[in-house]
Amino acid sequence: MRFVESVEIAADIDRVWAVQTDVERWPEWTPSVTAARRLEPGPLALGSTARLTQPRLRPAVWRVTEIDPPSGFVWESTSPGVRSRGEHRLVPLDGGRTRVELVLSQRGPLAGPVGLFGGATMRRYLRQEADGLRRRCERG
Repeated sequence: MRFVESVEIAADIDRVWAVQTDVERWPEWTPSVTAARRLEPGPLALGSTARLTQPRLRPAVWRVTEIDPPSGFVWESTSPGVRSRGEHRLVPLDGGRTRVELVLSQRGPLAGPVGLFGGATMRRYLRQEADGLRRRCERG
């Protein structure tokens, strides 16, 4: 299963990167995350982990598996039967704008049923994250 959302933000890539990688503050700007806690200090880096709590989902620990500041990061989480991969890609645009591409993909023996029953929720959460990120970054 794969879910994709994108948004254009009237803020430069460095501003968007700073907001997006400040994971513990996500609950301030997206209703799709009710609690977020980094599991080690310092800036987001390869191997960094964070525990996210989301409505209607079990808390999950996400580990950064790829990072290319300020162009994006990828992190992964596992639960019984499903491996989830979240991609956060930033593309600089003309005029100091940034396009954000969010991708959630899932694989494993239970990925199909999870996507079938939870797909609408996952799409809604990606949209909430994209919209919230745009509002926070454009706020200045």
